[in-house]
Amino acid sequence: MRGSRFEEFFREDIGHGDITSQTLLSDERASAVIKVKEDCILAGLEEAKTIFEQLGLTTETVFLDGQEVLKGADVLKIEGLASAILSCERLALNFLMRMSGIATQTKALVERCRKMNPHVRIAATRKTTPGFRYFEKKAVMLGGGDPHRYRLDDAFIIKDNHLRIVGSVKEAVRRAKKGGFTKKIEIEVENLRDALEAVNAGADIIMLDNMTPKEAEETAKKIKEIKKSVIVEISGGITPDNIIDYAKFADVISLGWLTHSTKAVDFSLEIVEVKD
Repeated sequence: MRGSRFEEFFREDIGHGDITSQTLLSDERASAVIKVKEDCILAGLEEAKTIFEQLGLTTETVFLDGQEVLKGADVLKIEGLASAILSCERLALNFLMRMSGIATQTKALVERCRKMNPHVRIAATRKTTPGFRYFEKKAVMLGGGDPHRYRLDDAFIIKDNHLRIVGSVKEAVRRAKKGGFTKKIEIEVENLRDALEAVNAGADIIMLDNMTPKEAEETAKKIKEIKKSVIVEISGGITPDNIIDYAKFADVISLGWLTHSTKAVDFSLEIVEVKD
């Protein structure tokens, strides 16, 4: 386990040892299954397998991450030392529950929006759980969504507080261009005037933030009239209840809801056989 990317997760959950399993059990061996308790898009299976294998257990499955699975399916079989299985149980289930919830809801939103606009992308944001961003964004991708940027060094995104300090859209874009030619420049705007200034300044992506569907559609139309290749992103207050109102005209819709408000999918682990 030393050096594993899961080392910190084990340390958080197990601490100095699973005192309950260590006290009640000795060298019993067992087999267990993880069962899904509702229909979902499976995500976190690879991570669950790795977690069990870190403690010397063997795993077997016929499923793949990103696959649709039905309620009641046994998604993973585990065999080995019973105490090790129980020590891994909650950590593995947490990965499956959290990641499958994100993948399932992402897939549902992608399918809804692409019925109206086959080219629209549904994207995540950086509103993620500290230390778990990689896995949450991976789950978005397994659901057919776009991860957006992972870190602040991935792309220029000029936001409202940058503009308050710099003073203008044009000047902010000019400074960003001096920062390098290999990164796209995105800018967040809240009104038509700033959006048009951003297009003319040479921004690659314009994020329309907290606009009503009508305001956003009108602004997107005027942006495309000036430069069709500019990507129009919609963000700010987007939820499953209103996302469809933006899908027709957006190139990208980004919503923090995918990673901060998605409901987990229910999984359980059951010991099915004990071997002396």
